[in-house]
Amino acid sequence: MKSVAQTLVEWLKSMGVEVVFGIPGVHTIELYRALPGSGIHHVTPRHEGGAGFMADGYARASGRFGVALVITGPGVTNMLTPMAQARADSSPMLVISGVNQRQTLGRGMGHLHELPDQRALTRVLGPALHLEDPKALPGILSHAGRALTTGRGGPVHVQIPLDLMDKPAPATVPLAAPAPSLPDPAKALGRIRMAKAPVILAGGGCRKAGAELQALAEAMGAPVVLTANARGLMHNHPLAVPASASLPPVRALIDGADLVLVAGSELGPTDYDVYGTGSFEIPHQSLIRIDIDGAQLARHSAALTLQADVAAILPKLAPPRPVADGAARAAKTRTAAFAELDAPYQSDIRLLEALRDRVPNAIMVGDSTQIIYAGNLYYSHDAPGGWFNAATGYGALGFATGAAIGAAFAAPDRRVICLTGDGGLMFHPGELRTARDEDLDITFVVFNNHGYGEIAQSMLDAGAEVLGCTPTPPDMEALAKASGLRFDICSDSELPELIASGKGPRLIEVERPRVVDFG
Repeated sequence: MKSVAQTLVEWLKSMGVEVVFGIPGVHTIELYRALPGSGIHHVTPRHEGGAGFMADGYARASGRFGVALVITGPGVTNMLTPMAQARADSSPMLVISGVNQRQTLGRGMGHLHELPDQRALTRVLGPALHLEDPKALPGILSHAGRALTTGRGGPVHVQIPLDLMDKPAPATVPLAAPAPSLPDPAKALGRIRMAKAPVILAGGGCRKAGAELQALAEAMGAPVVLTANARGLMHNHPLAVPASASLPPVRALIDGADLVLVAGSELGPTDYDVYGTGSFEIPHQSLIRIDIDGAQLARHSAALTLQADVAAILPKLAPPRPVADGAARAAKTRTAAFAELDAPYQSDIRLLEALRDRVPNAIMVGDSTQIIYAGNLYYSHDAPGGWFNAATGYGALGFATGAAIGAAFAAPDRRVICLTGDGGLMFHPGELRTARDEDLDITFVVFNNHGYGEIAQSMLDAGAEVLGCTPTPPDMEALAKASGLRFDICSDSELPELIASGKGPRLIEVERPRVVDFG
C-alpha cells in the first residue's frame, strides 16, 4: 500500500494535473518525495503568494484547476490573498498543505508554524478539508475533485498532518461524472419569444460557452454586454458590447430593454457600479438569471432563475426569430460608451488594441493598473480567456506576475503579455526570476509612473493631499539584469512593435507621467 503523499500525487496525475507550483519545506518533504517520476512538473516561485497566483493564472488560461503546494503556518497564510482572488473570480485552485501533528493541534504549545486553527482561516474561502485518518483519503480527494470540476469553481484547501504523510493509504477511486440535470426552460423561452428589445449580460461563467452565447444572441437579436471576465468572447461581432455596464450609455441600453438575460454573472459592483453611484438596478420583472450556483441566484430578485451550466442551457433558449434592431442598438452603445471615456483612457484602449493586433491570440494578464482599468471599461480581446486581471472583484495588487507564469504553462504555444505597474510589480518581483528559470515566453510590461497613480488621482478628486503614493521604484534595467531578462525601455507608441519584435522572458519599461506631477 502506498503512502498518503504518494496516493495524493497519483490522484493529481489521474486528474490531469501536469504542473504544480510550490515552495518545499520540512512539513511537505513526503509530498516532494512522491513527485519525482510522477510526470508532474514542479515550479518553484519566490513566495507562496506567487504560487497561488500562478495556480490561478493556470486555471484561467487552461480551463482546468491549478495546484499549489505550501507548508503549514506561514505557507498557508501567504496563500490567503490568492485564494480570496480565486474565490472572487470562480477560479478553481487546489491548495495542498501540511499541518502540525494531530496530537498538537489547537494546544498552543509553540510548535514550529503553529496556528490555533489553520483550517478556520481557509474555510471562509471555500472547502477546507482535513485528513484525520489515512483511510479517509479517497473520500477527501473525491470531495475536492467534485468541488474543483463542477459548480462555480474557486479555491479548495486540503491539509495533511505531518504524522500522516508517510502512512499507508488506500487507493483512490475514479471521480464519477455527475448526471446532467437541466431545469425546464419553457417559461424562460416564452418570455424570450415575447421580448421586443432584449439584452444579454454575459459574465465570467460564459468563458467556456462562447459558441453557445453567440448562437443565442444571434437567435434573439440581442446586444451582449460583456463583463471584464467575459472579454474575448464574440470579438468584433456586431451584437457585442465589450464595455462596462458602469458606463452611462451601457446602462441606457440595459434600462431600455424589456428583457435582460444575465448569464454567468454575479452582477457585482466592480462590473456594474464601479463609480459607486448606487444607481444600477434591473427591474426584477424583466430579469432572467442563469448561474451554476444556486446561492448566487438567491442574491438578486428576478422574474425567473435557471440553475444550470451556461453552455448546456443556452441552446435551449433560442427563439424562432430575432428582433430586427439588435446590431444597431449594440453599435450605438459601443460608440457612445467609448466617447464617454476621457482622453487618457481612450489612449490606453487604443494601445491595447494595437498590442492585440500586433500579437494576435496572445494572453494578456493584468494587475490593478491604469491601462487595465481602461481595458475593463472598454476593450475587445480577440481570443476567449485571453484577457484577465485582478482589477475587479477582490482586486489583489501583485496578481499579474505570478498569474502570467501560470498562463504560460497552461498555453505554451501562445504569447503571454503581463501588464503591470511599478507599484504592483514590487509586490512579487521575485517571480521575474522564476520566468527566467523556466524559460517562459512572457513579456512583462511595467508602466512606470513612480508610484500609485490611480490612488493619487483618487485622493486629488476627493480633495485630499496626496500621501503615501510615491514609493521609489527600482532601476528597472538593473532589476531585469538581476533577473536574467532582456530589457527595453520605450514610449507608448513604440510598445506594440517592440513586443512583436521578440519573445520572452523579457521586461519592457514604459515611462508614464510621474505621480509627483499629478495635479
